[in-house]
Amino acid sequence: MNTITKPQLGTYPVYYQKYIDLIKGENIFDELYKEHFETMELLTSVDEETLQYRYAEGKWTIREITQHISDTERILTYRALRFSRNDQTALPGFDENIFAANSNANQRDINDMVRELSVVRAATVELFKSFSEEMLDRKGNANGTEVAVRSILFFILGHEIHHRNVIDEKYLPH
Repeated sequence: MNTITKPQLGTYPVYYQKYIDLIKGENIFDELYKEHFETMELLTSVDEETLQYRYAEGKWTIREITQHISDTERILTYRALRFSRNDQTALPGFDENIFAANSNANQRDINDMVRELSVVRAATVELFKSFSEEMLDRKGNANGTEVAVRSILFFILGHEIHHRNVIDEKYLPH
């Protein structure tokens, strides 16, 4: 499959929209790699002090954001796999703050984290390339909300762009 068309309204939770709107290109696979390279470049250009910075109490560090992006992509691709295989088991949500607090992200090397994120992204691309149109249109229930497999892929990309924008706006000097 060369590309996947954007999901239709009603095939994803309302809160996905702000993430899907961040995607500008037409070829989702090209965009997944293009945006990932921008993320890698950003993360590997930041100094140690900035990687540990929190712009407000209770906010994550850049390392925790990086781990959050990776964790979320893994969880969402698992959901997509289940739904694509027509598994109608309702899947639970996850508490991103508990994940962040227990991730050990602030003790990790950012280069290792970027490599991990790259491996996760490669696996995501290959999984979604394997899906037929019928599989992409299948829906399942996650966190009490119905979502189509296709929508999950677009959310994954928009979620990464969103967090990269947050890093740029809140963590980096301008």
